[in-house]
Formats: sequence, structure tokens, C-alpha cells
Amino acid sequence: MAEYLASIFGTEKDNQTIVLQNLYVNPQNSAKSADGSHLANVSDEEMQEHFDNFFEDVFVECETKYGEIEEMNVCDNLGDHLVGNVYIKFRREEDAEKAVEDLKNRWFGGRPIHAELSPVTDFREACCRQYEVGECTRSGFCNFMHLKPISRELRKELYGRRGPAYVGRRPAPIALSGPRLWPGRPRLRQRWVRRRRRRPVPEVTLA
Repeated sequence: MAEYLASIFGTEKDNQTIVLQNLYVNPQNSAKSADGSHLANVSDEEMQEHFDNFFEDVFVECETKYGEIEEMNVCDNLGDHLVGNVYIKFRREEDAEKAVEDLKNRWFGGRPIHAELSPVTDFREACCRQYEVGECTRSGFCNFMHLKPISRELRKELYGRRGPAYVGRRPAPIALSGPRLWPGRPRLRQRWVRRRRRRPVPEVTLA
């Protein structure tokens, strides 16, 4: 049993994965009625574009600055401990540690980033199997991960350039349909801001 749990959640020695807590803000989750139906007048295509923009921006920023990413996933759960969580598994442990230390001092989308190392190493086992086949009865409040899918085209763009070492790896889930939405769209670097220490305000003496 201990070996099985370690294969899912890792051990203290496994530090390849980091979690950016509550980083993704789903516009639809913030505009729902009591019965769970969407109130926001946003099409599925627009929602997929919004998410693809976010996913690509975070993926490219983190891989460029910290090191090669094996896998990145975003939770679509509604529970406070999982909502909007971004899990990034780096190829090397030292890259994950470097990312956590740096991201703690940065902001994204006007909010401070809360980054820490995560013991999750096997996303297949951490995910809700019922959700993947559309049968989860706990909806967004399930304690297993509900992973939000990216478009097929974006997955090919981000993971398709990988070499033979990536054959057989589980990439981010794919959206079942949707147009190619990202070509030509501007980079979203303005989301990323490094935290600045507040400078002391000089005292002013009135004459």
C-alpha cells in the first residue's frame, strides 16, 4: 500500500512538481446560478480561447525561465483547495525548486502567486476517472482532480516538438472540439509582474 501511495503522490524526495495555487480564474465559475448553470454570456469557443491563452502563457513563461516541463495540468474543480490550481512537473528537481523560489516573488494577473512544491507525481492516478467519462456525481467539488482540457492544436504546439523521450507521456487533456484559436494572438507578458519591495516613504517636515 505504501508503495502504491508513493507512486501516486510521490515522496519527500520527489520534488519535480510544483503547484501554483488558485492561479487560473475561470470566468464561468464566477458567474453561475444556484443550480450550477452558467450566467455569463460566453460561447464555448471564447472560453476555450481564454483558457488556451492562459495555459500557453504560463507554460512558455515557466519553461523558458526555469527548465524543461514534462507535464502541466490545470484543475477545473470548484473546491477551495483545488480550484484553479496549476500543477507543473519539471524534468529536473532543481528546476522545480528554482521555480518555486522565484515565483513566490511574482504576480500574475494582478494577484500574488502562491507557489510550493507538490508531492503529486502520477496525474493519471490523481485524476477522477468518473469525470473523464462524464459520470462524476460530486461535480466540481470532487476531491480528485478534474483537469481542464486544452485544444488539440495547442497541445501539438507545446508538446509536439518533443523528442522520443516524451513518447508515451501523458500530456494535458485535449478539448474535444474547437477552432485553432491562438495563431497571431499577442503574448500576454503584461500578466507577469515581479513583486517590488515597498520603499519607505520619506517624512515631510512642514516649514
